[in-house]
Parts: sequence; C-alpha cells; structure tokens
Amino acid sequence: MGLSPSKRVDATLRRSPAFAAACDVAFDRCRADAQGAFGGVRRYQLASAAGHLHAALRASVPLVRRWVATPPPRARVDAALRAAGLQDEQELDRPQFWEFAAELFREAVLAGAAEAAFGRAPAAAAGIVGMGVAARAAPVVIGRVVAVYTAGVAAAVYLGLG
Repeated sequence: MGLSPSKRVDATLRRSPAFAAACDVAFDRCRADAQGAFGGVRRYQLASAAGHLHAALRASVPLVRRWVATPPPRARVDAALRAAGLQDEQELDRPQFWEFAAELFREAVLAGAAEAAFGRAPAAAAGIVGMGVAARAAPVVIGRVVAVYTAGVAAAVYLGLG
C-alpha cells in the first residue's frame, strides 16, 4: 500500500500550509500569553497550545477535522513531548514546537482513525457471524467474509488518512 499510515499522516501534516500557519499562530499566542517573558513555549503551556492548535487545524486540515473530534488530552500531550525527544526541555523554540505539534497530531489522527474503524469492527464482525450461523453457512465462508470485511475497513481507513 505504499507508505505506512503514520508516515502518510506525518507527510500530509508537514506539507500543509494550514498546519504551518496554525503552529506559528499557537506559538505566538503562547508567547503573548506569557507577555513575552520567554523566548519560546513553556511546558506548562503545551496543553493549552494543543487546544489552540486543535481549533485552528479542525477548521482547516481535513485529516484533523475527520479523525480528531476533541483536543488531545494532557496524557497525549505528554506522550508526544516524550516521543519527540523533548521531555527534558523546559522551553520549546519554534522548530521544537513544530516537531511537538506534528508528533501530537499525527498520533491523534491515527488514534482517532483506529477508534472509528476498529471500535465498531467487533460488533460488525459479530453481526456477520450471527447472520452466517442463522443462514447455516460453513464456518470457512463466515471466516472469509469477516476477513474481507476487516480488510475493507483497514483499507478505507488507510485511504482516508491520505
């Protein structure tokens, strides 16, 4: 299928002018909130920065609009900081903030897509199995139908991430 979903989402976000603009606006807003006392964004500001980013990205980036319904929670903000290798930084400069934002929203999009697709899949698979049993279909046929359904869901989510 080409690029992994993670790389695909990351590339889409990083190439997006709307993502770049939202990062710059959120960075500048955090600096303004601190009345310019710091050269960058402090760690305690990251949760509110994530909320600002979410609002801007939800309005302008289709991936975020489709897969990230709410701003990322504090636990995801902290995880993104660690994943970006910035956990020891007390203050993020603009490039570090961009890296943090890309990590945060890449993971949020992937989590939202997985939840949307596979949160419903067990119930749908159970429905397929139930209908197969009621129709007295062979177990092999039921298994193949469930496998095809699951592959279709996975493909739809993957294509929706581009």
